[in-house]
Amino acid sequence: MEDNANSNRGKGPRHSILNLAPLELECMSVLWPLGEGTVRDIHIELAASRPRAYTTIMTIMDRLAHKGIVTRRRVGRAYRYQANLTAEEARVSAIEKIVAGFFGGSKEALAAHLAAAASSIDRVPAHPEPSNDHP
Repeated sequence: MEDNANSNRGKGPRHSILNLAPLELECMSVLWPLGEGTVRDIHIELAASRPRAYTTIMTIMDRLAHKGIVTRRRVGRAYRYQANLTAEEARVSAIEKIVAGFFGGSKEALAAHLAAAASSIDRVPAHPEPSNDHP
């Protein structure tokens, strides 16, 4: 008999976007612009920046399906994956979690923090001045 936790699978995201492991987020970052894709499609795109085993990507996509982050449908011998939320929805969700967790729910506090961080970054020279200490 299936328990309630498993009966909710595939009916939408059960976990927040911040619960994504780094490689899960990398796979989603490839899947979003594709719209939908197979493990092979995702594996090929990721291989350009950092090669990983095909089976690793297959495991990650299976986990994302079980989390409800993606849906999949069988096409021949492969699954085609599609995100259950857009990249923009994921960004909004992540920012809402950051605001709630780090800034007491205050968007203004986040904005003030970002403004302060930007101003301190603006004060750091992009290219340090060459030193005249060389012989």
